[in-house]
Amino acid sequence: MEPPPALFSATRERALRWAATCHQGQVRKGSDVPYVEHVVAVAWILDRLGFPEEVVVAGLLHDAVEDTDATLEQVGERFGPEVAAIVAHCSEVKTDAQGRKRPWFDRKRDHLLALTGAPATARAVVLADKLHNLLSIQLDLHDGRPVWSTFHADRAQVLRYYRATIERCGAGDDRLETLARHCRELLDAIEAHAAPGEKSDTGLGRD
Repeated sequence: MEPPPALFSATRERALRWAATCHQGQVRKGSDVPYVEHVVAVAWILDRLGFPEEVVVAGLLHDAVEDTDATLEQVGERFGPEVAAIVAHCSEVKTDAQGRKRPWFDRKRDHLLALTGAPATARAVVLADKLHNLLSIQLDLHDGRPVWSTFHADRAQVLRYYRATIERCGAGDDRLETLARHCRELLDAIEAHAAPGEKSDTGLGRD
């Protein structure tokens, strides 16, 4: 009889600590919530769906390369090539060759194209990321907090991008289809919500 799986592991603890350190000082858009809350939620979703440890760890680190000084080489050295490969698929190219921030539309278009050939493990992390972001948007709308002004695109563009990502990533595996279904349900509810005027604010996390 095989022993039961460990409830936690040293690898997950190391990844959690490193994610918290990498994102230290960052907050979620429109709030004072520490940004690490988001990556923990993404990993939690993946774990609940039964994905293996490499995918859960990639969930914890999926924004580290894109939004902090961490590099893919560091991810690979600390957690192995599989985790690094998943994180690479999840990371947008935010700056151009001169170090200038690229336009929102260009970043999203290129990332959607790159996801076409992404493995199911990477698409799972992307969908878990979108699921938590959509849930956060729904909660903020319900509570009357600013949402659409925190993006570098208008409401219609943001919602089209989310739907395109869900359609691009949500097929080929039962767990991916489950993630996609939950994302669509949230997206439908958000699209039906009135979009009142909002004040702008700063932060990270849902673009």
